[in-house]
Amino acid sequence: MPKRRKKDIGLMDIEPKPQRLSVWAWLRGRFLAGMVIAAPIAITIFVLQFLINFIDNRVKPLLPPILQPETYTNYAIPGFGVLVMIIALTILGAIATNLIGRSVISATDRILSRIPLVRNVYAAFKQLTEVLANNQQASYDRVVMVEYPKRGSWCIGFVASEAKGEIRHHLGPEFIGVFVPTTPNPTSGFLMYVNKSECIDLEMSIEEGAKMILSAGLIVPEKVQPETDHAASAGIPTERTEQLPQ
Repeated sequence: MPKRRKKDIGLMDIEPKPQRLSVWAWLRGRFLAGMVIAAPIAITIFVLQFLINFIDNRVKPLLPPILQPETYTNYAIPGFGVLVMIIALTILGAIATNLIGRSVISATDRILSRIPLVRNVYAAFKQLTEVLANNQQASYDRVVMVEYPKRGSWCIGFVASEAKGEIRHHLGPEFIGVFVPTTPNPTSGFLMYVNKSECIDLEMSIEEGAKMILSAGLIVPEKVQPETDHAASAGIPTERTEQLPQ
């Protein structure tokens, strides 16, 4: 029988063996994965615990001993102050909706509006709560890009509303109010009135823009290209493409 020739193995035929991870690299990867999963849960629990304790420590001292759960039990009930505050606000809202309640609130409003220094703080917080209570006015319209702080530099902002009142009188109807938040704390920022033609409208939602700001630009939503763009990038002629005569 003729002997079979051995197949020559070239350098390209040799597949590199997968590099094995060391024990330290494996443990580090699993630790980081667990931290990514546990960090949001732990932060949420910590914030809720802080808010509950903050409200309990300020509501419980206002209650008489007969209403405090520590009088009948040997331990404190967490969240009891939050429950009392919810019940109190509900009762206050029920009282404020009738005729007598509205009269009392109007009288209190007139008194606080006439006290120096107090009226400024009261008016600011009253206007803020009224805006937050109205979901249509409190929600932002869309996400835009504004050229700031210099030419060629752009930042992300949320369109609050069009220019109104005295600002509209001086600037014109083509200006809009844009809230530019800071990173990574979006609760602070500054308000800018910019011409509509100088803003770039983005397709991302308000939630996606907020995530991008919170992550300091690490989380960027992907832009879905239309089918015509994919066809043009692949060199496929579309229906509107005209063939040149040969």
